[in-house]
Amino acid sequence: MLSRRLIRVKVMQVIYAHLQQGSLDLREADKTLQHSIEKSQDLYYLLLQLPSALRRVAAKRIELGQQKIRPTEEERNPNTRFATNKFIAQIEENEELNNYISATGNTWAQDESLVKTLFAKMTHTKLYEKYMAAALGDFIADKDFVVRFMSKELPQMPVFFSSIELKNVFWNDEAEFMLSIAVKTLKDFDGTNGQSVPLVPLFKNSDDEEFSHLLLRKSFAERDNTIELIKKYSKNWDADRVATLDIILTQMAIAEMTSMVNIPIKVTINEYIEISKFYSTPKSHSYINGLLQKIVRDLVEEGRISEAQLF
Repeated sequence: MLSRRLIRVKVMQVIYAHLQQGSLDLREADKTLQHSIEKSQDLYYLLLQLPSALRRVAAKRIELGQQKIRPTEEERNPNTRFATNKFIAQIEENEELNNYISATGNTWAQDESLVKTLFAKMTHTKLYEKYMAAALGDFIADKDFVVRFMSKELPQMPVFFSSIELKNVFWNDEAEFMLSIAVKTLKDFDGTNGQSVPLVPLFKNSDDEEFSHLLLRKSFAERDNTIELIKKYSKNWDADRVATLDIILTQMAIAEMTSMVNIPIKVTINEYIEISKFYSTPKSHSYINGLLQKIVRDLVEEGRISEAQLF
């Protein structure tokens, strides 16, 4: 589920948070990292449940309308197409998802106001209007609507992302990525395999899990060495003039280059340059690129990385 880049970002965030707190306790930092990673999985499972939560809002509104003493014609004969969506019914059968809900209790039940807001916005989209107005409906049409809404319409709703980020600090900047993973999962349902569709594991493989914790440990160990290298290669170096995140990203890059020989140096450098573009100052990517190019030469001379890693 987690990409290597997202893992790097999480490690960066953990190191930054602990530095801000004045804590360099590796054990506590590792616990924070594990918690952050587990929260990503919670978000993934929550996103898979969103179509069901929206369907329940629709069903409840139909029920309330029919209970009125003087219902309108539309309330007496409601369009139940979304409320009876066959694709959503299949998602609700998934054993792995239901086991997660039973074990954690994590649902949209505590966020009914957000779900109602998203439902209202959904009903005003052309996609919804076209779906509800279609003469015939089947599983394929029901699936197409849900997938299109989740992949095309939901990302255009700022209230969704702002609410997700407020709900949990560990979900900052990753809702869009986790939504894409959830959409890929939804595409695997074919009308017959609802119960058994496999959900995406937290890590793609054991190597990625080891990568996350090793990167954190080695990055902690590289901090003093990183400061010395920055002093060596930065003209008129002043601690207050180098962004904290630039120092962290540099120490992470050094840790990765020296402890993970299977990752090409160019890949490592490019990853941290890209991360700096999003999280640090406007000039950080140029600074980090130039600094790491110089540091690599030192690391080769010291024998901490081999020339073979350069290609």
